[in-house]
Amino acid sequence: MTVDPRPKASHFIAGRPVEDAAGDPIPVIYPATGEEIARVHGATPDLVEAAIASARAAQEDWAARPGVERGRVLRRAADIMRERNRELSELETLDTGKPLQETLVADATSGADALEYFGGLAGALTGEHIPLGQDWAYTVREPLGLCVGIGAWNYPTQIACWKAAPALACGNAMVFKPSETTPLCALKVAEILVEAGLPEGVFNVVQGAGEVGHALVTDPRVAKVSLTGSVPTGRKVYQAAAEGIRHVTMELGGKSPLLVFSDADLENAVGGAILGNFYSTGQVCSNGTRVFVERGIKERFLDRLTERLEGIAMGDPLDEATNFGPMVSARQREIVQGYIAKGQEEGARLVHGGGRPNRPGFWIEPTVFADVTDDMTIAREEIFGPVLSVLDFDGEEEAIRRANATEYGLSAGVFTRDLARAHRVIGRLRAGSCYINSYNDAPVEVPFGGTKASGVGRENSRAAIEHYSQLKSVFVRMGDVEAPY
Repeated sequence: MTVDPRPKASHFIAGRPVEDAAGDPIPVIYPATGEEIARVHGATPDLVEAAIASARAAQEDWAARPGVERGRVLRRAADIMRERNRELSELETLDTGKPLQETLVADATSGADALEYFGGLAGALTGEHIPLGQDWAYTVREPLGLCVGIGAWNYPTQIACWKAAPALACGNAMVFKPSETTPLCALKVAEILVEAGLPEGVFNVVQGAGEVGHALVTDPRVAKVSLTGSVPTGRKVYQAAAEGIRHVTMELGGKSPLLVFSDADLENAVGGAILGNFYSTGQVCSNGTRVFVERGIKERFLDRLTERLEGIAMGDPLDEATNFGPMVSARQREIVQGYIAKGQEEGARLVHGGGRPNRPGFWIEPTVFADVTDDMTIAREEIFGPVLSVLDFDGEEEAIRRANATEYGLSAGVFTRDLARAHRVIGRLRAGSCYINSYNDAPVEVPFGGTKASGVGRENSRAAIEHYSQLKSVFVRMGDVEAPY
């Protein structure tokens, strides 16, 4: 272990690490071994108050600065993150269990991309002039004020940056609560932002479980809540935010369809299914876990998929040769094992994996089911683990109808050489983030988010600016006011 995972303190408030051992202890468990590698404490009510007060006090000055100045801070932070990518990636691996091979290219780097992108936009956040004959109007884009970010445990560095970057670019302040399962990485993001020149108090991190999140979401001083999490959690947070008429962004779960037509490039389709089911040990909200394969190529698809899964290398996640890590926690592994058992009970054919390796930590084999039907539990519920379900289909209309038959609508993908079909099918799939002959690409320049139960609002791209700012309209009359009396 080259990085000491123990943080300077549990929280980061008003520009500095803060500790209060009176808060509930939160052990940080390394998923690869099950060992405790650090410990933080949940925020007490006094610390929650300190974080909110700090953010409120700092926000107006930050908003009053020119956008180019705010952007310069974010771009400097991006540069620092890239310079320290190795250190940050190792910490992400210790926090989540994801292989270093993955975190080196997908976590701090994507966080840096967000800081750089929104840093570049910050100086361009202008309103417009609206001519109205001799009169005219103009609009001003203003920050919302104090935003709360609530993170998930699968991408702790990236999620902190995806929420902080647009919020700060627009002139807001933020209090961010990481998942209690992965509390370490957001603290590093906070340190780097202050090092880059962010004023004290503009970005704060507090630890804790649901009660801390509830205190933040329901505070009357909070203008906006952005959550990444499960649909059940999203419903609770959305309801609490609605009480105070707060702005919300909800990036929730999915049960996304991946459609593979018989004319698809088989190797690419198998690669897309692997990325959409086994990357990050399947712990990705947008995963295409319902893989609809046209009946004529199903067995070829399954044969090639199982061949390529022989390339799985389980091992020490800090070894760059390892390409498949453990589940994030014992609880998450138990949930996934329950779904695997359910799939077998309901008659799905287990094609690969399904077992639990005999080693310390929270490991589970990548699992493939075939002959899955739409009514099976593994085809309806989000598993959030390395479980791929293959469903047969016979035609385009059938595939579209069945793909849409879900409460979720986060992502969808299509593999076919017929680009007319690809666009036609994607045009009819009810999902927010879609892919053609690819899967799970998420560049910061492209909006990311879902429809239906998968959420509201968008992260990344210029679309995120709309969710962290509001427009003020000003009408200017150049002549006299006419009134009836």
